[in-house]
Amino acid sequence: MSTDIAASEARNRFSLGEHAFSAPRLEPALYIVSTPIGNLGDITVRALETLAAAGVIACEDTRVTATLTQRFSLKTPLMAYHEHNADKQRPKILETLSAGEAVALVSDAGTPLVSDPGYRLVRDVLAEGFQVVPIPGASAPLAGLVASGLPSDTVLFAGFLPQKGGPKTRRLEELAKIPATLVFFESPHRTGATLQLMSDVLGADREGVVARELTKRFETFERGTLAELAPRFDGAQVKGEIVILIGPPEDRPEASSADLDSLLLAALGDMPVSAAAKKVAKATGLDRSDVYKRALELKADGG
Repeated sequence: MSTDIAASEARNRFSLGEHAFSAPRLEPALYIVSTPIGNLGDITVRALETLAAAGVIACEDTRVTATLTQRFSLKTPLMAYHEHNADKQRPKILETLSAGEAVALVSDAGTPLVSDPGYRLVRDVLAEGFQVVPIPGASAPLAGLVASGLPSDTVLFAGFLPQKGGPKTRRLEELAKIPATLVFFESPHRTGATLQLMSDVLGADREGVVARELTKRFETFERGTLAELAPRFDGAQVKGEIVILIGPPEDRPEASSADLDSLLLAALGDMPVSAAAKKVAKATGLDRSDVYKRALELKADGG
């Protein structure tokens, strides 16, 4: 047996506990490999076989992925691949595929391409005629959803909201009427402010769940209306990865033009136009921009 073959066979192995296993050979393709989101015991056997047999593992942070590879005695080389070096590393990945080797793509945790820019690599790989193979597994949005108690028949994953106030508010307004459970990622230090804004824009009585540290030792689920959740996180020292889930809006009867005008006139009696429009839009479920436009008309007519 040649030295190269022996080295290759030694590399294409992984361990589970005290037992070592050989990984079957992989066809040259880009393998999108889901990895644990906290508990390393959530890795799948297929994921381990793929990582062991790949020519290289492309990962966000080699230090993070090294924790996983060391745990399971994986010897596959690691390559840093993230949004800051993607243009430089993408040609190297295509060269590896052209040389007949498989490439495994992982993120720091969970399923790659969910709220990260990896789709550009997938598009380039497909354009070059190579296969892309998903290796499913852990996913924070799905883990949070199935334990949330919120409807799961129609779901919209919205990822991270914009950080700045104006764009963030507008994005929530766009999502407010969608008849689906909404799923967001959020930074721990912004969780309290985001929940308060969600309460203001989506409705204080809307059901919500904050899932924290999913699959880890301190996994928690906080449930309640948005009005109840916001104060719990206001000023709190929140730690860990956060998933916020919001139940779908309640069906409300459509307000007639007369009803809308009546509500607006009553609100305009003791508050500015913007505040009146916000209050009536929340009460009726109508689009806030439409309500605001009608409020301006009533104000101009001397209402």
